[in-house]
Amino acid sequence: MKRLITAALMTALMSGTAFADTTLKLVEVITSPERTETLKSIVAKFEAANPGTKVDIISLPWSDAFQKFATMASAGDIPDVMEMPDTWLSLYANNGMLESLEPYLKTWDTTADLSDRALELGRDVKNTAYMLPYGFYLRAMFYNKKLLAEAGISEPPKTMDEFLADSKKVSALPGKYGYCLRGGPGGLNGWVMFGASMAGSNEFFTKDGHSTFNSPGWEKGLTWLIDLYKNGYAPKDSVNWGFNEIVAGFYSGTCAFLDQDPDALIAIAQRMKPEDFGVTTMPKGPDGKTFPTIGYAGWSMMSASKQKDLAWKLIATLEGPEGNITWNKRTGALPALKSAEKDPFYSSDQFKGWFAELADKDAIPTKMPTYLEEFAYFKDSLVIKTSQEALLGDITPKDLAKQWADYLTKAQQKFLANKK
Repeated sequence: MKRLITAALMTALMSGTAFADTTLKLVEVITSPERTETLKSIVAKFEAANPGTKVDIISLPWSDAFQKFATMASAGDIPDVMEMPDTWLSLYANNGMLESLEPYLKTWDTTADLSDRALELGRDVKNTAYMLPYGFYLRAMFYNKKLLAEAGISEPPKTMDEFLADSKKVSALPGKYGYCLRGGPGGLNGWVMFGASMAGSNEFFTKDGHSTFNSPGWEKGLTWLIDLYKNGYAPKDSVNWGFNEIVAGFYSGTCAFLDQDPDALIAIAQRMKPEDFGVTTMPKGPDGKTFPTIGYAGWSMMSASKQKDLAWKLIATLEGPEGNITWNKRTGALPALKSAEKDPFYSSDQFKGWFAELADKDAIPTKMPTYLEEFAYFKDSLVIKTSQEALLGDITPKDLAKQWADYLTKAQQKFLANKK
């Protein structure tokens, strides 16, 4: 009898915990403490709705996420779902590592709520949804009203010439600087925006596949930013700054200007009074145009997942109205769902700068050439190394422009050849 009871008990225990062995692995790569806590809260609701399923969240620091995830993937340590930056999408999709989400979108009741831009960008590779963007990041210019007033400046700069002059005035104040330069990880956007604005065009390539980075206009823009740093209008240690450092440099009152996406509002709004800072359109170049970069990130399913239907349920929870709006409010991204735009959060004063920039016909959003498999390495490795060398005077602006142009020309011509 004792054996029967023991066997029955074991059977009951095994049946009751069978689902507990189902664990999904989720990798977060654009990481901050606030984002991770928000992600955990959304995942907790998914776990509650799917008893016995657990989600193991792995948070990689953005500064070395590209290398760390590549190492994980090469070792076969592949998650079920991952946060996918736009700059990595082509690399992993073209290598067959991402699962098409098209079959799931056909039956999902929220598909119709996804904005046209979200579906367009999610299908950037092979016109297939290898990722669902959760939101968009459009660069605009933060400015410190108190610092500008202290330097005798009455309004934020509208042109690059005004921006340079204002940065010089602020930098004359003890311990203050004009621009929070992002010389470390993620710094490509600044180089592209100022380079394109000086060139008067955001075209990355000629029709025959040659990069424009070494054209006179782009080279002039790269030189402009290097000179701004060398003249002391940005903190000396900003050559190594990433996202957290530039945002802290702004809210601490070290720098008067910061180009960033809405996600920077999270930390800034917590530490600065609303009346002490503003957000405006990026300064315009000689042709009266500016080219703020627009980026995105989203959720992807890895093709190696052995729990694909469950992985989709997790993505649907993250991307669905409740999860998506909660996530974007904490990350600061512009919403990917049509219904999210009706939320009062996005009609507040803090977002007016971005919507004004979107409405400005001379502020042309610039999308990086993320369709190139080689772009992830270019952005997260080559650009950081060479731009720091240029800022420190180890190579000339012309050398910088040439190295970037040579690398991207080869990548673009390979892409064009494969299309034939």
